[in-house]
Amino acid sequence: MGVLSRRFSDGVHPTKARELMAQGALLVDVREAWEWAAGRAPGAHDVPLDQLAARMDELPRDRKVVVVCRSGNRSAHATNMLRGAGVDAVNPDGGLHAWSAAGLPLVTDGHEPGRVA
Repeated sequence: MGVLSRRFSDGVHPTKARELMAQGALLVDVREAWEWAAGRAPGAHDVPLDQLAARMDELPRDRKVVVVCRSGNRSAHATNMLRGAGVDAVNPDGGLHAWSAAGLPLVTDGHEPGRVA
């Protein structure tokens, strides 16, 4: 249990994440380029996890940041990194799999329906 269970237990339901976005939160997708191309949440910003530390200054400190990945594992790690840097970040439980299962949309570059890869 310990740190691992605590790290994943403080996420939000995907519909709550969507509400936060409607209230002005920034959605950051930390998946790889090939995953991003298959489908992402509308309005998401692409910041792969391996680039997050170098791109930390691009993220706001004055509004909430919702961090997402495929299953919630990478985004939980990213959320912890961001919180350590003073960013008000949350992680949707279950990642984009749960996002999609909740009926929330995924799109591609061409604004076609997307899929979780």
